[in-house]
Order: sequence, then structure tokens, then C-alpha cells
Amino acid sequence: MHLHNEVGEQLLRDTFNKFIGKIMQLPPVRSHVKRQYRQREIYYSEILEIEGKDVLFKVGVESGTYIRKLIHDIGQDLGVGAHMTELRRTKVSTLSEKDSMVTLQDLDDAVYLYRNDGDKRLLEKCLGNIESAIDFLPKIFVSDGAVDPVCHGSPLAIPGVVKLTEFQKDETAAIMSLKGELIALGKTVLSSDEIKSFKKGVAVKTDSVIMNTGTYPTYKKIN
Repeated sequence: MHLHNEVGEQLLRDTFNKFIGKIMQLPPVRSHVKRQYRQREIYYSEILEIEGKDVLFKVGVESGTYIRKLIHDIGQDLGVGAHMTELRRTKVSTLSEKDSMVTLQDLDDAVYLYRNDGDKRLLEKCLGNIESAIDFLPKIFVSDGAVDPVCHGSPLAIPGVVKLTEFQKDETAAIMSLKGELIALGKTVLSSDEIKSFKKGVAVKTDSVIMNTGTYPTYKKIN
């Protein structure tokens, strides 16, 4: 964060504290969302270093929060103005740079070993698995017979559900195989309690299919 004029350290820290918790934020002019005020939550904000007009800080925010707009708003509150000069994202959901990141050199070495020696161990370590990226999502585990229709984009019907975690209607959920493989992401049509109560109907509208078609066999319907 670069301040347009220097301010006292205590005033700066007090102002940062005002922007912790639920705030109203207007997305910047150049953004991919409709420009209207939205409520977002700032989980924590910690000033690490102050050098003249430059402020290094660490912040944890709700998805969809614009950091450059947060900095702009803090500058406005201080009465001096401010803008973002650098941004480093250190964590997204369950992925963090401490245990989930690799360098471009690591990836380059992994690709070289795979192409030249057929050794894919380092490449697999670099890429990890997609299931680890969706740990935070509610999950719906389906029967083997429901996998291929979902892979073709069909909505998930209640009879195909075997087990599930807790969630509400209109949440993004992960549709999983019984082996724990990610099949697709979708929007829940019903809550988990409603799915348990009903015998038929659509449980999830498929949004993004991850698994390739043909991974599981097609089962014929028995009349």
C-alpha cells in the first residue's frame, strides 16, 4: 500500500482496525462484476512494516473482496489517498504457499524428467490432485451408475445419491464417486435434509464437469 501522504502510525493502525469485520465495498470501475455495493468480510488485517508512505500488510478476506479497492477506501478514510503497488496471494481456501506451491523451476524440472526419462513422480507431486482443492465444498457421493450421466452434463437425480454432507439449497457442491474422485461441480436444488427426505427429483444441477466421459461404464435402465 502506498499512501499519497505520510500519516501517524497510530492513526494508520486505528484506521486499519476499522476495516476488520463486515464492510460494504463498491467494486472498482474495471472489474468483472456489476458495480454495486456488496457486503464482504475482512477476517483479519495486520500491518507488518511501515516505511515512509509504504505499508506492507497481511489480510484475510472473503472471496470476491477487491484488495486494491480496500486500499483505496482506507486511503480515503485517512484523508490522504492510497493505491496498491504490489499484491501477493499466499492462500486460497485450503491451498497455501507453505505446503501446496511449487516454483516454476520445479515444474520445468518435472516436465523434463517426464518427457526424457518417463519419470512422472515429480510431476505428480507438482500437480497434486484436484480433490485437495475442493476440501471446503459440501460433497455428494453417488452410485457408479450415476457417474456417466453426470459426466455427460445431466443433473444429478436423488436416486443416484448414496451419501452426502450437510448443505443448503443453492450452494455449490462437489459430486463425488464412491472412490472419492471428483466428477463434477454443481448447484444444489435442494438442501441435504430435503434430499434425504425425498425419493425422487433433481438434487443438483451440474455446472462444471471434471471427469472424462467413459471413465465409468454406462448402465442400461431396467424397466
